Amino acid sequence: MIGKLAKEICGVELPVTVLESQAGFYLGTEDRGVPFSRESAEYFLTQNLAEAALACGTFTQRMNP
Repeated sequence: MIGKLAKEICGVELPVTVLESQAGFYLGTEDRGVPFSRESAEYFLTQNLAEAALACGTFTQRMNP
């Protein structure tokens, strides 16, 4: 899956992956190891929950940065 916000706003095609911040795990893109866009509206308590949401498509896509 390609990051919708990364593509629509910045014109780059980056794969969505599980990332971590102080707020928790989220689905987003990164470029050369640096977070680029947060694609999921929600944060997940664990990496496993975030991975499952990505695999099943059960997350809310952010529409704005």
